[in-house]
Amino acid sequence: MNNFEKVEAFGQLPQARFGHTITYIAKGKAILFGGATGDTGKYSITGDTFSFDMQSRQWKRVEVQGTAPSPRAAHSAVCVDINQIVIYGGATGGGSLASDDLYLLDLRSSDDLGQWTVVPVVGTTPGRRYGHTLTFTKPFLIVFGGNTGQEPVNDCWCVNVEKSPITWVRLECKSEQPLARVYHSASICTNGSANGMVVAFGGRSNDQQALNDAWGLRRHRDGRWDWVKAPYKIDKDQPVGRYQHTTLFVYSMLVVIGGRTGNVGETLTIDVYDTETSEWSKFNSIQRFRHSSWLVDTSIFVYGGFELDSPNIPTDIISKINLNRLLLPSETLTNKLAQYQHAQRNVSPQSLSPQMAPISPDTQASPLNSSLIQKKPGQTTQNTQKQQKPFAQNQTDKSQFKFINQAVVAEESRDSKAPNRKPRVPQTAQENNIAHLFISTLLQPKTFINISENAKFLFQAQHILMLCDQAEAILKEQPMVLRCKAPIKIFGDIHGQYSDLMRFFDLWGSPFVDGKDSDIEAFDYLFLGDFVDRGNHSLETICLLLALKVRFPESIHLIRGNHEDKWINNGFGFSEECAQRLGEDPNDEDSVFARVNRLFEWLPLAAIVEDKIICLHGGIGSQLNYVAEIENLQRPLEVIHEVTTPEQQLVVDILWSDPTDTDQDFGIQPNIIRDPAGTGNIVKFGPDRVINFLIKNNLSLIIRAHECVMDGFERFAGGQLLTVFSATDYCGRHKNAGAVLILKRNLEIVPKLIYPQNLNAHNWIEDEEALKKRPPTPPRWKNQGQRRSYD
Repeated sequence: MNNFEKVEAFGQLPQARFGHTITYIAKGKAILFGGATGDTGKYSITGDTFSFDMQSRQWKRVEVQGTAPSPRAAHSAVCVDINQIVIYGGATGGGSLASDDLYLLDLRSSDDLGQWTVVPVVGTTPGRRYGHTLTFTKPFLIVFGGNTGQEPVNDCWCVNVEKSPITWVRLECKSEQPLARVYHSASICTNGSANGMVVAFGGRSNDQQALNDAWGLRRHRDGRWDWVKAPYKIDKDQPVGRYQHTTLFVYSMLVVIGGRTGNVGETLTIDVYDTETSEWSKFNSIQRFRHSSWLVDTSIFVYGGFELDSPNIPTDIISKINLNRLLLPSETLTNKLAQYQHAQRNVSPQSLSPQMAPISPDTQASPLNSSLIQKKPGQTTQNTQKQQKPFAQNQTDKSQFKFINQAVVAEESRDSKAPNRKPRVPQTAQENNIAHLFISTLLQPKTFINISENAKFLFQAQHILMLCDQAEAILKEQPMVLRCKAPIKIFGDIHGQYSDLMRFFDLWGSPFVDGKDSDIEAFDYLFLGDFVDRGNHSLETICLLLALKVRFPESIHLIRGNHEDKWINNGFGFSEECAQRLGEDPNDEDSVFARVNRLFEWLPLAAIVEDKIICLHGGIGSQLNYVAEIENLQRPLEVIHEVTTPEQQLVVDILWSDPTDTDQDFGIQPNIIRDPAGTGNIVKFGPDRVINFLIKNNLSLIIRAHECVMDGFERFAGGQLLTVFSATDYCGRHKNAGAVLILKRNLEIVPKLIYPQNLNAHNWIEDEEALKKRPPTPPRWKNQGQRRSYD
């Protein structure tokens, strides 16, 4: 079985070359720029541009206008948006280097007509260099290493493409750093524990040694950058040091292709590094160096460069590497690739946009809106500071999300967990470390804290009041509609199900573990309200979430649900829990119950993620038309249930409304279960309302909570609204799963599930009077037979 095959190409064939770049720009097109033609004894540097159509196998010369970069080789290129690439650096021959200008090629008007523009920048640049890398992890372009014409370097520079003026910044990393190097590679990992990292591999050192180390560059939430050396298992195969190779990420696997070592003519394997296990694997390889490569689905394409048996004459062959065949000797990697392919096949076709086509993360198109220059194709921009413009922020494409239908279900083993133990709280607490005390006590994801019903709370009332003061001060400084970035984890209703929250943190990652920041460096967390009531451990739940908010104010996001309301939680569990477990009178204005509810009046009502997804607790009801209407609401905000004004109705819509039962139920309909008196204030809204709201606000998706759904998550309106519910076995009656939605950097949405466990027979309040007063809302499972309308 052959893992490699030659791809026959047709059309306007470019000359064989080396030191060029090929950048995959989606829509099945790859763009070739520059390089050197002829043999190494008598070569010519080119500046021509070609496009390669993956379906027709046709090469076609791209006609370009504007200020084109000079001919060059050993430069770097990367895709920053649909049909837009940038180029930096390179060598022009005769010992000369290309300028330090940043060039943009805009192909949006036509694949065969390109517009070159010099991107106006201010301040110091990375300078002239060749053999460096250029990567894009939204919103940052990152240059690393290369040779300045004098020596290899290890400096790292970035530019934020969403901020004007465009300014290069040299990264000052205090951690251990890679050696200076040239002809190395760098790729962006978009999956797994290394998600979002720039991973650099190999290269040639200052003393001409071929390097075999890998380094990850990451950006912390507070803006710091640092390097992390990739761990290698010493009892396993090690990669061979190499340079003038290429690397690509296939999900969480780094694939190293070709290159050469310090030994002339030495053959090399394809080496694959699994970032999840830190293990290297070796496979048969084509022998190529100074080539370029790109990824489409599970096939790697390699073009140009030199072959070992003809190291002086470049080739124009395109070779295709079939990863399914290549990885067969490794059962582990084969299974991992199969899992990823299965997830891809379950992406609903209507949710795919051109920029979400499978692409190489090394040349990935940003799935969001980031155009380097706010101009129409055909306009030119002079390299002057007066004409600097920020990256464009508004486009109309709506279908930008991959939704993985195949949810990931937790596999749990009680044997893997630490023995149940009751934590102890220190006897004293100072205001400046009160949040840490709550977190260190309550956030123990490796231990199910199986607290008995009505057990005395672990903290004194004065500690909770101090925590509320700190959290409220932060909430007051934040807007009514939060703005969040991906990647982010989105939780639905928790309802005092503290044990479920711990299970999510245990199985799918926790923001803080054992006194150290955990995956808070990689993910924000968004909780969609209903933290309290119904369950027996509302105090643990709300105190932990508030402590996390204080500890990570820019990464932990809490929005308000309908139970964050003194008129509701006075009758559905939270008031009674405070009375019994804290020994207080909830009617006392100085009680914890009263203080927490005053804080609730400062909670935001919505969050918008990446300018594309609006997240709120209930829905859009009958009155909400624009996001600005939410932003204009004033805090502190008391929910008025006997509605007399449009603003009061707006709040009820946001906190209480539900989608209609099926995609065939349009318009505004009565919500009999939530509004048994028939006041008409609490309604259901149809798919037509969802679509109109999204169009009016230039949004793509609504994510909400509020309703129990049997699978933990459910789609509505053709997949343009998602419901997520995180508490399992709601009120001890429905046996539903709980879910968290993980929105990845590439806007892929992955549901992670947990199922009910009978670890504690008293997780839910069983007060029959309360249940009669307002019985738990039935789950939407009765409507699952209608799913054909949107599956």
